[in-house]
Amino acid sequence: MASMMLTEVTGVAAQALPVQALKDHLRLGSGFSDDGLQDGLIEAYLRAAMAAIEARIGKVLLARRLKLVLADWRRAGEQALPVAPVTALVSVALVDVNEVTLPVAVDRYRLVQDMHRPKLVAAGVLLPTVPTDGRAEVVFDAGFGAVWAAVPADLAQAVLLLAAEYYENRHDLGQRVAGVPLAVQALIERWRTVRVLGGGAA
Repeated sequence: MASMMLTEVTGVAAQALPVQALKDHLRLGSGFSDDGLQDGLIEAYLRAAMAAIEARIGKVLLARRLKLVLADWRRAGEQALPVAPVTALVSVALVDVNEVTLPVAVDRYRLVQDMHRPKLVAAGVLLPTVPTDGRAEVVFDAGFGAVWAAVPADLAQAVLLLAAEYYENRHDLGQRVAGVPLAVQALIERWRTVRVLGGGAA
């Protein structure tokens, strides 16, 4: 089993995405015509742009529930969470080699909120021991908010710019194989988490 795996428990609803904002942006910048048939395409490019930016900065833009699966804690008394901002810890559980799940009591851990490196911290000295050949599962809520207006303005603009780039170059797939536009890089730079010592932020 991989030492760490992060998955979505709940996704982002289509109505939370700035579909109309991107359509307005495209209409101003190119010959985009809104015939109502392109909403699915617009949504797909918004989701792709969000995923690309979230991966680069280690931040969750729109609220969703995530599950972190670990072969063991990185440190005995705390576990850094791989994304921010984290708004709540939902549950912590240990799963043994026979797939028997043991919930961890909520008074044994707490959340340390941080815009770059939130952590699950033991309420005492140590987090509970992960069973041999088992795993720990941490379910938590993350994101700036449930609606697009909650996303910081520079990150929201970066998503629109990158999604527009995807849309406008949709017939030239493969010509941009790496990187993001400089304007997008400039918008997201201050949000990037500096990775230290081989992933200390994860």
